[in-house]
Amino acid sequence: MKYDVVVIGSGPGGYVAAIRCAQLGMKTAIVEKYNTLGGTCLNVGCIPSKALLDSSEHYHAAGHKFEKHGIELKDLKVNFPQMLKRKDEVVTQMTKGVDFLMKKNKIDVHVGVGSFIDKNTILVSGEKEEKIEAVNVIIATGSKPSSLPGMEIDKDRIISSTEALKLPEIPKSLVVIGGGVIGLELGSVYARLGTKVSVVEYMDSIIPTMDRGLGKELTRVLKKLGFKFHLSHKVTSVENKGKSVTVKAEGKKGEIELDADYCLVAVGRRPYTDGLNLEAAGLKTDERGRIDVNDHLQTSVPNIYAIGDVIRGAMLAHKAEEEGVLVAETLAGQKPHIDYNLIPGVVYTWPEVASVGQTEEQLKADKIAYKTGQFAFRINGRAVAGMDLDGFVKILSDEETDEVLGVHIIGPRAADLIAEAVVAMEFRASAEDIARMSHAHPTTSEVTKEAALAATGNRALHM
Repeated sequence: MKYDVVVIGSGPGGYVAAIRCAQLGMKTAIVEKYNTLGGTCLNVGCIPSKALLDSSEHYHAAGHKFEKHGIELKDLKVNFPQMLKRKDEVVTQMTKGVDFLMKKNKIDVHVGVGSFIDKNTILVSGEKEEKIEAVNVIIATGSKPSSLPGMEIDKDRIISSTEALKLPEIPKSLVVIGGGVIGLELGSVYARLGTKVSVVEYMDSIIPTMDRGLGKELTRVLKKLGFKFHLSHKVTSVENKGKSVTVKAEGKKGEIELDADYCLVAVGRRPYTDGLNLEAAGLKTDERGRIDVNDHLQTSVPNIYAIGDVIRGAMLAHKAEEEGVLVAETLAGQKPHIDYNLIPGVVYTWPEVASVGQTEEQLKADKIAYKTGQFAFRINGRAVAGMDLDGFVKILSDEETDEVLGVHIIGPRAADLIAEAVVAMEFRASAEDIARMSHAHPTTSEVTKEAALAATGNRALHM
C-alpha cells in the first residue's frame, strides 16, 4: 500500500497531523504500536491526570469548602477504586473519539511498531509484519519519562507518572523528585486525598521555567495543602526498601533523608525514537535525543518531517498539534507559521498556573524596558463568591509601545483565562487595548482587565 503521508505515532501531534493531511486530500495512514490511539496524552498523561485532578479537587472542596457554602456532608470518604475507574472511563471515551475521527477522515490505522526500511518504506511490526510505502513521513513518536543516575525507575516503589496514575492505594506519604508540572500536578492529586507530599527540587524555585512570581505564589498555596518543599537540593540516592522507599539529597545545610511509601521521579521527559531505525532513513539524533528540523519541521531527509516531543521546544500537546497542522499545510503548498513565543504553558494544580510570552526574568536579561501591572483574585467578586482567593494576573508590556510582552496567571481557571492573553498578543495588542475591552461582570476575567489597567498608568479601578 502506498500513501501520500504516513504518520508514525498517534498522540495529539500525530493524529491531528493525520486529520489535517486527510482534510487536504492526501491519502493518509497512521502507525501506532499500542492498541489504543491517543499516545501518552490521552492514555497516561494529560487526560487521565486531569480526571484525577478534578476528582481529587471535588473531594478536597467537599471537605474544606462545602460547609461554608451551607452544604453538610456526613462520613465523607474517598472511594479510590471508583476514582480510578472513572479516570479509565474518561480515557476510553477519548481514545474511542480518536478512533472515530480516523474512520471519519478515512485514515488507515496500522497497529504495530513502525520502523524505517528506507526513507520511503515503513515496516510495521505487530501481530503480523507489513510494509507500507510513503511519499512523505511524519515522525510523531513523543517522549518517555526521564530518570537520572541514582533514581532509576523500577515501577514498584520508585515510579514515573504512568504508575502514579494507577497506584493500588492512596499512599500515606510520597516523595516527588522534581518541582515541575508533572510532579506538582500528581503531588496535588494525592495531597488532596490525605497523602503527605514532599518535593525535592534541584533549583531554588518550583516551576523554574515560568515567571518567578508564579513559583513563589504556588509554593505558598501548596504549603497550605500540606506540601513540604526541599529546594536547592540534589538527590544522591533513591532506594527501594520493599514496602517503602528512602530518598537522600544534599542541600546547602547538608544531607537530608526522606522515607515514604513511594517516590515519584518527575525530572522531565526524553524524546522517544527507540525502534524507529532512523539510520536506515539517513537520520540521526542530537546529544539530547532530538531529531533536528528546519523552520518547516523538515528533517535532513526532505520527505521526512518530525513534530512534537521528538524535536526542539517545549513538550506540550498543543505545541505538537500546531506543528502537525503546520506540516500538513506545508505539504499542501500552503505557508503556515507558528509563533512559539505565543504557545501557552499551564500547570493544572489548584489554583491553576498559566503563562504566555516573556517572563520578567527574561525581559531583565534581555535589557528590555517594561511596565508591570498586577491584580489579585481576592479582590474579584466572582472569585470571592467561589472562595477562590489565591493568585493574581500579571501583565508585562513594553515601556515605550505598551505592546503586551507576557501574561502570567495563577488563579481559578487560569488555563482558560490565558486564551485571552494569547489572542491579544497574536494581534500585538497593547495593555491599553485589553484595559479598554469590556469584560463581563462578575467574572474572573475582570482580573485580567484590572491588571491591564494597572500596567497603563497604575489605574486599576478596584484596588
